[in-house]
Amino acid sequence: MKRFVAPAVLMMAFAACTPEDQGTRTDILRGKQLYADNCAACHGVDGDGGGAESLGLGAPPPGLRGLSIANGGVFPRNFVLATIDGLERHNNPTAVMPEFGMGDLGEIIQVEENGLSTPIPADLLAIANYLETLQN
Repeated sequence: MKRFVAPAVLMMAFAACTPEDQGTRTDILRGKQLYADNCAACHGVDGDGGGAESLGLGAPPPGLRGLSIANGGVFPRNFVLATIDGLERHNNPTAVMPEFGMGDLGEIIQVEENGLSTPIPADLLAIANYLETLQN
């Protein structure tokens, strides 16, 4: 799959992206199902880390419920999107998490902000929108 997401574009495109902005293709319920299907085995059903598939990785995958706390009370949407996509791991040969951006992250939708339109996979946004709801 061709990569559509660039780190600099992520920073501009997602500052104000909310589940309501994208409709059902990126809504929280879709994100919850995608999380259950693709993430919960390692990050835990509730995002607390240490899912069954994480055993034997050498270290448990991080919990995902404290991302906002670790980022000064702000959900780090750009970091989350880049991590799921795989952009945050290109220079880390020991990274264990799959690069989901190499697979099918759903149909491409246009995210518009400040006059800029960026093509982004809908499922990527849905997962990030769901993860935002898990924050402590």
